[in-house]
Amino acid sequence: MTLEEKGLQWISHHLNTRTGEHITPEYFGINPNGLVPALVHDGEVWIESCDIIRYLDDLYPEPRLTPTDDKNTAKLTEWLNFASTIHITAVKTYIYATRPSDRRRKTPDELERYCSLQTNEKLLAFHARSSSEGGISEADRARAACLLHDAFAKLDTHLSQHRWLVADDFTLADITWVPLHFTLERAGFSFSQHENVMTWARVIAERPSFQKAVVEWFEGPTEAETRIIGRPSE
Repeated sequence: MTLEEKGLQWISHHLNTRTGEHITPEYFGINPNGLVPALVHDGEVWIESCDIIRYLDDLYPEPRLTPTDDKNTAKLTEWLNFASTIHITAVKTYIYATRPSDRRRKTPDELERYCSLQTNEKLLAFHARSSSEGGISEADRARAACLLHDAFAKLDTHLSQHRWLVADDFTLADITWVPLHFTLERAGFSFSQHENVMTWARVIAERPSFQKAVVEWFEGPTEAETRIIGRPSE
């Protein structure tokens, strides 16, 4: 969405995470966490979503997607950091626990291959749990759902008085959170008690960047779980 908002040309490389295309020495050589997305530009690699979009906004400042004042810049950072903190404990856990295609445990060989490449302790612990005999427990799923409702309640309260997450402008904060809404909704998470969030998401869904980067990606020839490595052109 950030690339599209800025009108940049870029090359996408799709990885099917269902079939383990990302669990290779070659990809771990790009992203040592084995996660997607990753961005490669001018020989530099950026592997965290929030770092990627901030890098792009600094490098290509028009149209600007970050505030210019310190107060709202701090609010932007808070929203981005908040999204990062709930990724494994809430978002990833809920999706793995509820989507049938994500309930498939890694085989012993797949888990061994993953563990031979992965060094991130949190991700190792998560996949050990999700690949265990019982998989993600109902208690873990329920805790994840509670965390998600608490998080989106915070968004909902803010959006009851504002159109966007930071001040009165569409920013990287909105770009960070709207894919979470999109993915969780398709995993069965109910947003019925977060009406302002649903209105906000519907407005963003009309943006060309959302249609190109989310809708076309989801409905295109690749699976919904495919992710992108972007390389913007000069």
